[in-house]
This record gives sequence, structure tokens and C-alpha cells, in this order.
Amino acid sequence: MDHDPLASLPDHAVENRRYWNADAANWVASGERNWAQPDPTWGIWGVPERALGLLDGLESGMRAIELGCGTGYVSGWMARRGAVCTGVDLSEAQLATASRLAGEHGVELTLHHGSAEATPYADASFDFAISEYGAAIWCDPHVWLREAHRLLVPGGRLAFLGHHPFATVCTPWDGSPVGETLVRPYFDLHRTDWRHVPVEPGGVEFTLPFEGWFALFREVGFEVLDVREPRPSADDRGQRFFVDAAWARRWPSELAWKVRKAG
Repeated sequence: MDHDPLASLPDHAVENRRYWNADAANWVASGERNWAQPDPTWGIWGVPERALGLLDGLESGMRAIELGCGTGYVSGWMARRGAVCTGVDLSEAQLATASRLAGEHGVELTLHHGSAEATPYADASFDFAISEYGAAIWCDPHVWLREAHRLLVPGGRLAFLGHHPFATVCTPWDGSPVGETLVRPYFDLHRTDWRHVPVEPGGVEFTLPFEGWFALFREVGFEVLDVREPRPSADDRGQRFFVDAAWARRWPSELAWKVRKAG
């Protein structure tokens, strides 16, 4: 019997692979919309690239990797800017959508079925790395940030966006949308298991308090270039996933980092 390279995944990765394979069909339509966009927009509030700049430093001809690529639209956006792109994801169902849409849009991507915590690529294989709600929240930062650092050339950039720790600490124990009460201990933030909550059970997510992020960047060898807290526009109304627009105009729901490998 052939050895399964995913057989030794940690428990959170096994669960997240199962979760995203089961839910992949629900993300096809949004993947199609994002692939069709001429210009990138980011996160649940659709913040334009010109305002957030997650692709700052990406130049034509660079080797770029998307860690937790899902339907692959971020890789598609980078490829259209002239980058040579690789997407990594644990969900084979998500990668099937990514492959189909890349073909339909005439974009050449390398897609790898595996974990962003342990990729098969050599040291310094990439100039640029990115994650939008991929490895950024579904992988253990103490593991995937080290892997991203290993993959980048000295001076290579990493940009990633996910939940803000404020949103996590204000999420009720039952998994319902964020509220105005501090619920979870801030300084203990790391792993949040949503598998057994009564409201929209999901996978296993990760985040850190701010001092935890900065300490980890220093330990791994990343220099912080910028940190941003994207928010909805004045025209946004109603609920988006786990947060209401009115809440997110008062408190940060998302967090974006831009860092550079020292050297």
C-alpha cells in the first residue's frame, strides 16, 4: 500500500481537512466571483487592494506561494500580476475548484495537496508568501510561520489576514456572532475548537494576542513592516459571517500583517 503523506497530520489538520472537504461546495460561487474580479479585494469586508496593500512588494517574475489557497483566487490575482504561483491546501475538494477555475481563466498554477505547516518545497524557494483566511487561521502559527520563513528567500515578504483577537474574545461560547461582552480570556488565545458549538459548528482555528504575534515574529526571524485592522465601509450593512458591520465599525474584526524575512 502506498504511504499517505497526510496520514500523520496533527488532529487540528485532520479535522480542518474533513470540514473543508465537506463544506467546499458552499464556496464555489464565491470562488467564481473572486476569480472574475479584475482587482483584488480582501477579507469579509472586501477592502480594496489599493487601501490595504497585501500585495505590496510582489513583482512580475517572482515566485509566490499561497498557504491555504482554497479556491485559489488569490493565487490567480498574483499570477495575473506576473508572479509564478503555487497554492497549497489540505482540502482536495477545494483544490478541485481551484484547478477548474484556473483552467477556465487561462491561469497557470501549481497546486499542491498538503498542509501549509509542512510543505515539500526546498528552503528559499519563494520570494513572496500570502494567506487570506487560509493558514492564517486554520494552522498553528507556531508551526506555519516557521514553515513560511523557511520557504522564503532572505528579504522575502509574507502577508496574511484573518480574525482579529478582539473578535475571538467577544465570540460567545455557543459560537453565535460576536457581541459587546468580553467572553474568552485574551492572554490565553491560541487554539479555538468550534467542532462542538451549537451555532454553526466548524473546525479548529488559531489566533494570538498582539504580544504573542510580536514575540513569535521575533523568535522566527520576521521583521514587521505593517499591521492593519480592516473595517467595513460606511455603506456596509448587516451580518457577514461571524460579525455585524455596525460592530466592526466600532471594534476590529480582522487583522492583517505584512512581515519580511530578516537577512
